[in-house]
Amino acid sequence: MANLSGSICSSCGRLTSEYVEFKCPSCSKEEIIRCQSCREKYVRYKCSVCSYEGP
Repeated sequence: MANLSGSICSSCGRLTSEYVEFKCPSCSKEEIIRCQSCREKYVRYKCSVCSYEGP
């Protein structure tokens, strides 16, 4: 069985090893993870703490 490593993208929910991670720009409480594909396509994400939505 393969060893999976990486993080789950906050936009698409897929496991990815190529991503950026940052705190929510509004509340700074939640870590937002964005895969390269969602970043390139400007797929929206939503903070589960404050409901901030970003591109």
